[in-house]
Amino acid sequence: MTTPSTAPTKALLEIKGLTKEFGGLKAVNNFDMDIYPGELVGLIGPNGAGKTTVFNLITGIYVPTAGVIRFRDTKLIGFQPHEITQMGIARTFQNIRLFPNLTVLDNVRIAYHIHAGYGMFDAIVHNKNYDRHEKALTERAQEFLSVFNMHTRQGEIAKNLPYGEQRRLEIARALAASPQLLLLDEPAAGMNPKEVVELMDLIHFIRERFNLTILLIEHQMRVVMGICERITVMDFGEVIARGTPEAIQNDEKVIEAYLGRGAAALSQRLREKRSHVA
Repeated sequence: MTTPSTAPTKALLEIKGLTKEFGGLKAVNNFDMDIYPGELVGLIGPNGAGKTTVFNLITGIYVPTAGVIRFRDTKLIGFQPHEITQMGIARTFQNIRLFPNLTVLDNVRIAYHIHAGYGMFDAIVHNKNYDRHEKALTERAQEFLSVFNMHTRQGEIAKNLPYGEQRRLEIARALAASPQLLLLDEPAAGMNPKEVVELMDLIHFIRERFNLTILLIEHQMRVVMGICERITVMDFGEVIARGTPEAIQNDEKVIEAYLGRGAAALSQRLREKRSHVA
């Protein structure tokens, strides 16, 4: 598994000078990030820092005002979201975006349809080619749900699942698109402590099982500090810190962004006092 110390020289995702303006407001300003194959990287910051805007720019929902995004040496700007998904980038959202009135199985089957193998005519007339590929898609989706231990719930309506299971299903659906890079936008939001622990285990599992590179937005520091190898911190649309979890949690700019200038100053005094005592 790739770690920052052994990362290859070629990044899987390269972002340079990324900027997005809404009117006169710069939601993201001159944002840079490189992510290497196999890494699990965190993107954190206070509410409104611009994190989800970065995700929306990567996945083609927004068009940047300036900057470059490259995925496997391909410039992403100008491609539609479904095209970017086909290239190998999948994501989840802050608010769960399942098809709530469809079954668990159908939610995953829909994700597989970018690899359906039949055309519009086949779908309209329901010919043998359509039937053959639909059967194969259903079998693949069922196998996939087994990997996530959700095969016994495949016939249940998605909105009736417990909250943690809905999050699990959303991640499963994203992975059904066979991505190389998975973007997780606050996957622990709304979860209880038991579900958070299960989520952390799930992220470790899918990273190994599917050979994924993962970029994670998360407000729960227990998750970020527990699973991320590198962290980038944003505030007011700009990067204010980068580093290991240990370095980030002691960074004065980060403490100030989250807790205010007084907290940062207090933290510095405590470190100086401990150093003097030592």
